[in-house]
Amino acid sequence: MAVLLGTTLGLGLLMMATPLLWPERRRRSVSAPSRPLARLRDRLDRAGLDRVPLPAFLALSCVTAVSGFALGGALSGVSAVAIAAAAAGLVAPLLIAGWRARAVRRGHRGAWPDVVDHLVSAVRSGASLPDAVSSLSRVGPSDLRVAFAAFERDYAATGNFSASVDGVKERLADPTADRILEILRMSREVGGSELTAVLRNLSSYLRQEAAIRGEAEARQSWVVSAAKLAVAAPWLVLVLLSTRPEAAAAYNSSGGGLLIAGGVAVSVVAYQAMLRLARLPEERRWFR
Repeated sequence: MAVLLGTTLGLGLLMMATPLLWPERRRRSVSAPSRPLARLRDRLDRAGLDRVPLPAFLALSCVTAVSGFALGGALSGVSAVAIAAAAAGLVAPLLIAGWRARAVRRGHRGAWPDVVDHLVSAVRSGASLPDAVSSLSRVGPSDLRVAFAAFERDYAATGNFSASVDGVKERLADPTADRILEILRMSREVGGSELTAVLRNLSSYLRQEAAIRGEAEARQSWVVSAAKLAVAAPWLVLVLLSTRPEAAAAYNSSGGGLLIAGGVAVSVVAYQAMLRLARLPEERRWFR
């Protein structure tokens, strides 16, 4: 009985000391700082800038910030305007990468149904799945041929279909590509006779989704453009006014600095609100 009580007490003390001996918080704190860099890396991959190193991109952001500060100070002579221009220069590469990523995804969205149709034709003709995917480097949409050519090289070098699929998924960084390639991986590993039917249904769904999304984006594009112009117009007026010596002296005062800082805050909040209201929901990458 004494041994049982001692063992129970020891287990209880061990369970109480577990958070101190193996803290979960330490592991999270180590991995947490890498999350912004991981999101930045994912955005660059989606923008087709997978070969750009993160240090080079961050250095470019610093260069554009310094250039914006110098240009804003030279044009206006107002310190607050120069600081605002430096902040805009700092985030400009990130915004451009996001814009390019959305443009690349829009271009790919219209190409995926053709990719699926090519896969269906190849499978029905009796080609193996690796050959069907490799053929997309020659007969697929031009924007996607480079990625599938890399798949063809990887598969020829390793003979590992799953690893080659993972490589092309990382190069494309697209949720639709993830879905198509995971269907092919499952069909190769598990088997089944319904692959062509599944791909046809997926092609039909992708075409309907692209048509609906394109119509919605066309209807709201003029609203988004007008909102962007409304955000940029006051700053153009401010730069023009600050070229006058008396206006520059007023903006260099403490009250002028507070006014410009408040304008920056309002512009940022309004711009982000406009983007969130106008942005259509994007599919997340589940198979990573």
